[in-house]
Amino acid sequence: MTGTPTQAAAGKELMRASGLVRRFGGLVAVNEVSLSVATSEIVGLIGPNGAGKTSLFNILSGQLKPDSGSVSFSGKDITGASVTICARAGIGRTFQIVKPLTSLTVHENVMVGALLHHPLAAARDKAAEIVRRVGMGPLLERPAGSLTLESRKRLELARALSIEPKILLLDEILAGLNASEINESIHLIRSFAHEDGLAVIMIEHNLHAVMSLADKVVVLDYGRKIAEGKPEAVVRDPAVVAAYLGSDD
Repeated sequence: MTGTPTQAAAGKELMRASGLVRRFGGLVAVNEVSLSVATSEIVGLIGPNGAGKTSLFNILSGQLKPDSGSVSFSGKDITGASVTICARAGIGRTFQIVKPLTSLTVHENVMVGALLHHPLAAARDKAAEIVRRVGMGPLLERPAGSLTLESRKRLELARALSIEPKILLLDEILAGLNASEINESIHLIRSFAHEDGLAVIMIEHNLHAVMSLADKVVVLDYGRKIAEGKPEAVVRDPAVVAAYLGSDD
């Protein structure tokens, strides 16, 4: 499906974060943040640099434990669960700085994640299927260290998909891409949500991409959620404009 976000109805709630707080010394990086995402729903997570977006992702995916608040996933409390537990539950994520296993091929990179649920032979087949799905079939046996930035981003997405997630947490997956590459990635991400039923939360600075993809947008500033709603409404919110452009006060 290639239509607008409103053409795909979100399903049952999959993940809910409630009142999350995370401190680093005197800095409150995540400050009483709550949000939810349903199956087939795409949530854009935006905000200025340093707003706490990646710290929130780190909590949701098990890299960080919150100081307070809770996270539920598929109806179960996973607050403070490890990365491995979160991955097995179905939480896949990408990282802003892509770090593939450069000495391995594209195929082997994706196999590593597929081994979470499959024996070796099945993992090999599953990995090849995922590589083709993200449009990298011709690069299947290419060493990861020889890839362009765009291909590394695709590989990062394939690695997240390799654990057979129910939700994708995408951390600036479009950063550094040209307009054509961004449009191709938008189509791909939309297909995962609208055709495969995956929930998606994406950190993104490209507002055009957010407007094209997101069913709703959550805005963070200095660790707090300052807005949430439909993309067209959020970008007109005075608090959001002030956070991005500064206030005249």
